[in-house]
Amino acid sequence: MAQNGREGTGSGVGGEYKATASYFYRQYGGCAGTAGPACGDPVPLVRAERRAQGEGGRPADAQAMAPTCAPCPIFAPMPTLHWIGKDKVINHHREVPYKVLEHAYGFDAQNGKTDPPTGSGNTIIHGDNLEALKSLLPQYEGKVKCIYIDPPYNTGNEGWVYNDNVNDPRIKKWLGDVVGKEGEDLSRHDKWLCMMYPRLVLLHKLLAEDGVIFISIDDIEAASLRLVLDEIFGSRNFIAQFVWKSRPSEDVRALSGVSNDHEYVFAYGNPLRERFAGVEKDLSKFSNPDDDPRGPWRSADMTGLATITQRPNLHYPITDPNTSRTFDPPEKGWRFDRSGMEKRISEGRVIFPASASGRPRQKIFLKETASTKSLGSVITEVTTMDGTRTIQALFGLSAFDFPKPPSLLELLVGQVAGKNSIILDSFAGSGTTAHAVLNLNKQDGGNRKFILIEMMDYAETITAERVKRVMQGFGEGKKAVEGTGGAFDYYTLGQPLFNADQNLNEAVGTERIREYIWYSETRSPLPASAPAANGKAARGKGLANNPYLLGTHEGMALYFVYEPERLTTLDHELLATLPVKGAPTLIYADNCLLPKKFLEQHGIVFKKIPRDISRF
Repeated sequence: MAQNGREGTGSGVGGEYKATASYFYRQYGGCAGTAGPACGDPVPLVRAERRAQGEGGRPADAQAMAPTCAPCPIFAPMPTLHWIGKDKVINHHREVPYKVLEHAYGFDAQNGKTDPPTGSGNTIIHGDNLEALKSLLPQYEGKVKCIYIDPPYNTGNEGWVYNDNVNDPRIKKWLGDVVGKEGEDLSRHDKWLCMMYPRLVLLHKLLAEDGVIFISIDDIEAASLRLVLDEIFGSRNFIAQFVWKSRPSEDVRALSGVSNDHEYVFAYGNPLRERFAGVEKDLSKFSNPDDDPRGPWRSADMTGLATITQRPNLHYPITDPNTSRTFDPPEKGWRFDRSGMEKRISEGRVIFPASASGRPRQKIFLKETASTKSLGSVITEVTTMDGTRTIQALFGLSAFDFPKPPSLLELLVGQVAGKNSIILDSFAGSGTTAHAVLNLNKQDGGNRKFILIEMMDYAETITAERVKRVMQGFGEGKKAVEGTGGAFDYYTLGQPLFNADQNLNEAVGTERIREYIWYSETRSPLPASAPAANGKAARGKGLANNPYLLGTHEGMALYFVYEPERLTTLDHELLATLPVKGAPTLIYADNCLLPKKFLEQHGIVFKKIPRDISRF
């Protein structure tokens, strides 16, 4: 018998998972209509209903539940990666205990350290990132606009401050607990994949439908990571594999004679829904030497791309109206057909050369030119040396080897994260992501929020300390850097919501339990307007007087009838105190004395505490 007479079975609510159009759209990129008009599946461009039990409506095996119509390249089998231990970790995110976050302190750039939460929305969490990611789900599932992670590259070098290897004692223990004896025979690549997979699954849950995730990696695990990302995020949601020239100069120590100067940044999101902002064009070539009233311009080639056989309409002579000199078409013709060219000549947009041997060109006006261009897939503007200099300026020493420069993160995050976006980094390291977010906010007056997770002991002394210094300013004299301002809250991982015997852990507090129940049913945060739990029986009939009411969701009223000191029973007396009438009703309680037929007639669903509480 469990504490307070509540018996737990350790299992969640039964029932089938519900495969929705929204889920398939996020997982596999959506239907492009290639299946033809006979395909009855809806085009999943909007979020569909996600109220099924368990994984928030997500099937345990989405590929198996995909439409069977053929041919359909969206749901065609994709290459998958297999490794020792994968079967143990593929669904491990469901077994990770849900732990509450304990507020340690707040920090404000003006007032320093504070006991109460700042309410800034900026968060630093010290703890295992797998458990911390799960703790974020009730508040942030599907709400994070941009995720950046810089996971261990698995180099085998254990001498770094940031332990870039999977032989950390904590990782070893985790592998032993999850994978079992097989973990003793794993290669370091197997271990790395076992470590990454469940974390990527939880990151996928947190990512918004229009969000983008960036992952830094190098050649050691790049090929494996690409296949795993295709499996979790969907191959059609691949956006780019950026090549970042991270090394400022060649590596003279390279035994092969080849200097490995680059790293990669994978980007996954929905390429049909999220377009990168691009980068500013170089407009220095625009001028106005002839005082054209249309303003600055630059000259551009008018040569086409097709032979006379391919596009005969683009091959014709043109005449300078001022000199009557005729110019034959180039070998590949003109860029415009005859009518388009004549229009440009009449508008004074064609620049004719002074000699017959020259080639006519066209005017491109600044006012008709977009100020940005697409972001190139090769990044060369910043190197790790920039990151090292920043760390030295902050701490006066090289606290990290090869830290990412804030400017790299500003470039990536700035492509997709608007002024009010949430940015998450679950391998926070020295806190570069927060530094970049604060810089972006200072540049454009934005209100972006960061969430950092760091498991290592330096979470307080380096990660959080860096954020404090960036907010308040750092450096001296000519090297002084003005603070960005801002605030954050520092959290640690608290107790699990469920005890080892699968009963509710009452030490976490009733309010935390209520938040969990609401999220398990609605996949959304508990509304701030929800009546607060006070541990007293409900006698008043008003919404504000009923501590059991969590709220209403999609027309259904949700009650959590729970008292830490006694068992609760759903009977006619209790039912009479509940304020919402005439609507579908879901009621959690320890026991129920109402007949099943009565419940069905009145649209009431009863769930037993703790047996029927979902584990996600």
